[in-house]
Amino acid sequence: MSEPIRVLIADDQRVVREGLTMVLGLLAGVEVVGAASDGAEAVELAAGLHPDIVLMDLRMPRCDGVEATRRLREREPGARVIVLTTYSDDRSVIDALRAGARGYLTKDAGGAEIRRALEQVHDDGAVIDPAVQHHLIHAIATTAPAPVAAPARYPAGLTPREAEVLTLIAAGLSNLEIAERLVISSGTVKSHINRLLAKIGARDRAQAVAYAYRHGLAG
Repeated sequence: MSEPIRVLIADDQRVVREGLTMVLGLLAGVEVVGAASDGAEAVELAAGLHPDIVLMDLRMPRCDGVEATRRLREREPGARVIVLTTYSDDRSVIDALRAGARGYLTKDAGGAEIRRALEQVHDDGAVIDPAVQHHLIHAIATTAPAPVAAPARYPAGLTPREAEVLTLIAAGLSNLEIAERLVISSGTVKSHINRLLAKIGARDRAQAVAYAYRHGLAG
């Protein structure tokens, strides 16, 4: 029998913490190991509890979800972060992505959605709730600067062109817009995307966006 996914909850609202604890307690293969009322407490608890995943609220006192995610990445890299959002702050969502968050869920996500997200992120994937995806892509497209020069070496064996396409995906461009920007055909763009998705282990554009921000390939 496989070990349960160990989850730490971080939210400043007691009713949310208790609600999530109850929902997760009903899911087979999931164990809630602790609950924190702010980001600083989440980092402290993670150091002793070593959770697999932290469900992290963005807006909390003393230490918000973005800063807590950044600290966890440095001090407890084995703990993957899934952000809980209510769309209140597009900038914070993007900053959390850059800080290392591996997924996004809305606070009204049901048990089945949470379970799929936990399993996917636990298996080293990334997940963005469909309800968040369009909102997030819009935020990136309207706030991100023009793509900057990519690093000399690319992760996952990406070619310079694939890295460039990934950067444009992260900027919110469609296949047609990427083709126009790079002066190539839409078919060529699709081929680049299929290859880069396979290389980085992403199943869709949302996961590709998360990967781009985690690896410095977004503007």
